[in-house]
Amino acid sequence: MLVTVTSRSGKEVVKGGIQLSENATTRPTVLDGDKRLCDVFPEGSDHIVILKDLGPQVKYSTLFFFEYVGPLFIYPMFYFLPLYKFVGLPEKRVIYPVQTYATIYWCFYYFKRIMETFFVHKFSYATSPLSFVFRNCCYYWSFAVFIAYFVNHPYYTPVGETQMYIGFGLGIICQLAKFYCHIILKNLRDPKGQGGYQIPRGFLFNYLTCSNYTTEIYQGLGFNIATQTVAGYSFLLVATYIMSDWAAFRCLDIQEGGRWSWRENSLELVHKDSGLRIHFHALDTLRSGKEEELPPVEVSAAAQWKMRSKPSKEIVLDYDYTFYNILQWQ
Repeated sequence: MLVTVTSRSGKEVVKGGIQLSENATTRPTVLDGDKRLCDVFPEGSDHIVILKDLGPQVKYSTLFFFEYVGPLFIYPMFYFLPLYKFVGLPEKRVIYPVQTYATIYWCFYYFKRIMETFFVHKFSYATSPLSFVFRNCCYYWSFAVFIAYFVNHPYYTPVGETQMYIGFGLGIICQLAKFYCHIILKNLRDPKGQGGYQIPRGFLFNYLTCSNYTTEIYQGLGFNIATQTVAGYSFLLVATYIMSDWAAFRCLDIQEGGRWSWRENSLELVHKDSGLRIHFHALDTLRSGKEEELPPVEVSAAAQWKMRSKPSKEIVLDYDYTFYNILQWQ
């Protein structure tokens, strides 16, 4: 049997694939970075270890720093420097209060994101492809130029004072809310920085699965209510689309959480004298229970799963409902 190993992009990782014997009963195993080879393969066994070259990598903190530091310095340049004279516009211009507040708001936002990168965030993966630095910088830096150019334009027309205060007020509240959401997410991580996802609870997470993305979107909406430019709303629409996609995958992770947690769980009983082995597989057991219409399995871990649609009435389920949901994915 020939096993073909490909990357997500479809590129063949192992040229020609891996040839397994006809009586092979196992499939290639993804190694755990926290385990030694001797913990995975029996002593004296013959196995093939495949290493994939990930290419040039950088730390995620490095990636985030460069994508955020650009907008932090680009935007004030359009506010403080006479850049518009290079495109044939008047060098002198009237600076409205909203333009000053927008500059302060913008710089505070990106400075906060840099600080969160180094002192708050805990990343699931150690590194990111180097190409992502150029991709993300192109995205953030170009939109920073686009927005700063029009908000600080000599012919810019400001919104009313009431609208300005409502917009910035909404934005500041959402920035603080997002910061607290990040603190909640940080506390879910293992102190040693180990990966793994847990379902966040408390604050806005009782109502929204990805409240950190929601507050990010609304803080951008607040900025655009106060400044009101086509450039700003364009950035907001693109960011909303991207974060909605991320949120959809996060919801899928939660829905499949039970599936992946139970996929390889099993129990094997061995009789010492006869060598008789009885093997119980979690998914097989659950599937049989579903087919025979047996009542749900009551487990102590179910106390962690709560009714999220009415958090004020917080109803604790008697069983983990995902046990049966996972069967629909098989």
